[in-house]
Amino acid sequence: MLKITNLNKAFGNKKVLENLNCNIKTNSIYGLIGANGAGKSTLLRIINDIYRRDSGDIEIDGIEIEDNEILKQKLVFIPDDLYFFPGYTLKDMAKFYESLYDNFDMKYLEELAGILKLDINSKVQNFSKGMKRQCALICAIATNADYMFFDETFDGLDPVIRNLIKKIIVKQMEKKETTIIMTSHNLRELEDICDNLGLLYKGGILFESDINSLKTNMFKVQISLKEDFDKETFNGLEIMSFKKTGSVATIIIKGDRELSEDYLNRLNPIILDFLPLTLEEVFIYEMEVLGYEFNQVI
Repeated sequence: MLKITNLNKAFGNKKVLENLNCNIKTNSIYGLIGANGAGKSTLLRIINDIYRRDSGDIEIDGIEIEDNEILKQKLVFIPDDLYFFPGYTLKDMAKFYESLYDNFDMKYLEELAGILKLDINSKVQNFSKGMKRQCALICAIATNADYMFFDETFDGLDPVIRNLIKKIIVKQMEKKETTIIMTSHNLRELEDICDNLGLLYKGGILFESDINSLKTNMFKVQISLKEDFDKETFNGLEIMSFKKTGSVATIIIKGDRELSEDYLNRLNPIILDFLPLTLEEVFIYEMEVLGYEFNQVI
């Protein structure tokens, strides 16, 4: 488990992270979302001991990470701003990673390069932006590190390669019980791969939940009744949002679906439809309850 307690970091007078707390379970994929400049990259760099924190504690499997060279064998970090040594081929980069990580798997690296149609003997500097991102990701995955940190994971990848990379990441997690932390400012990029999501805002985790709970505990209903009605008609439910147009209302309800459905059916509705919610919609309504506009946060 990765445990972060009361983490603080400032650059000069600018506070970037403030009393941040977070627990990330082992063998899971954790998505960290937030607007550009929210502090996602800073957080990953601090966890990987690249930046010094001002205060707070960071433990991995109960061990403090700061200045711990042995523990760093368990961590690999791919930043948003990629860097490759001038003139290095993909194979040269792989050998560099191999020199740092005892469990680096060169054969697996070559297998992944073949799947992605990357020439391991070509110079990385001649690759496109998306291909460079692929090179960095497969080098990291081949380290077999216990904890992998990917900043803006899918930046520059086309939809086909993005889905392929997601499958490779999930396979790695299942194969090695790897814990993967990835950032993005695009919620939709992380929706179908992460187990848990955390929303970083103004230096702290504003909202955090496992995706299954988010999707099963909230739903959208369109309803019409014989008699006139308003929001007060549904006082027995936890209403996140209520909007009525003419005789039909669209309601966002949080809670047990079966109990809510029984409650609504007792009102003898003329229309009662349950509609799916996207994860982005779920976050929008959760932010409204907390008093924030989603577009201001992401």
